[in-house]
Amino acid sequence: MALLSFEDRPSDSRYIEGVWRSHSSAAGVFQSIAESNLELVVSRLPGAVRVTLRGPVTKPSLIPCPAHGRWLAIRFRLGTYLPRLPTALLLNHHSVDLPVMTDGRFWLEGTAWEIPSFGTAEIFVERLARRGVVAFDAAVPGTIGDRIQGVTVRTVQRRLLRATGLTHGCLRQIERARLAVSLLRSGCPILDVVHDAGYFDQPHLTRSLRRLTGQTPRQISSNETQLSFLYKTRPHPLVRIG
Repeated sequence: MALLSFEDRPSDSRYIEGVWRSHSSAAGVFQSIAESNLELVVSRLPGAVRVTLRGPVTKPSLIPCPAHGRWLAIRFRLGTYLPRLPTALLLNHHSVDLPVMTDGRFWLEGTAWEIPSFGTAEIFVERLARRGVVAFDAAVPGTIGDRIQGVTVRTVQRRLLRATGLTHGCLRQIERARLAVSLLRSGCPILDVVHDAGYFDQPHLTRSLRRLTGQTPRQISSNETQLSFLYKTRPHPLVRIG
């Protein structure tokens, strides 16, 4: 039986890529892999509730998982950021736990907010946006999918760093690795993954996955290790800029 069970749904919000929730059946550890999105995570553990802002991650790590925990996460679209909290400060598990009040609300930028549910994430984030707590830079997904006309490479890189805390090259590597993991877990042969995910050869794929997921292609294909939910999210079609 899997350590963690997940449920997720996409979102049509300009700020939200998707919403997921999970629960743990037992205590253990799972492999967290690199990912590039901001998340707001609500953790409900026996006797405790936490609300956490979690930033992008550029390397794998083993994360302890307590028994009987429940989690809800709002996964923000690339391009969504907090104007008064640089995303770079949240990189690589430098997460921020927000104060939770005894009535179940939590504090963010001087305001008490109701903790969102799986079905109210969009309403909650729209309220954040109206108060200027979150913002969206359309240039970020624009540079990922297509070239932006009339914008210099330097400007694009500056806006990517502001919104994601990552360079364009790092984003491309993370998203390609996530695509490779998804293909491997679906049963795609390793050599086909090399081609479909755009790696030079199998050693290139292996080096990248070891660095960004902590596992080799064969280990990922074996489906023996519990991975973080993030590999299941839809990879972004990153392209070169400049």
